[in-house]
Amino acid sequence: MSDLNRKAAENHVEGVADEAKGRVRSAAGELTGDGDQQLKGKFEQLKGKAKQALGDVQDAVGDAVDDNRDRRDRTP
Repeated sequence: MSDLNRKAAENHVEGVADEAKGRVRSAAGELTGDGDQQLKGKFEQLKGKAKQALGDVQDAVGDAVDDNRDRRDRTP
């Protein structure tokens, strides 16, 4: 696993956690009628989704680099 793939995995995990925290914060804001908390929760959810998307891109790039490196190493 390349460094880029490790970072991708970290971003996926952090993104899922941020999205979950955002859902909880948004729901709490809705229950209490606190629009500010709802908005902050929605922002956290978006931040989490963005981190997950970044992780997807990092995974794809890391896989492409690894595949290219493997092909180069097999070429006589």
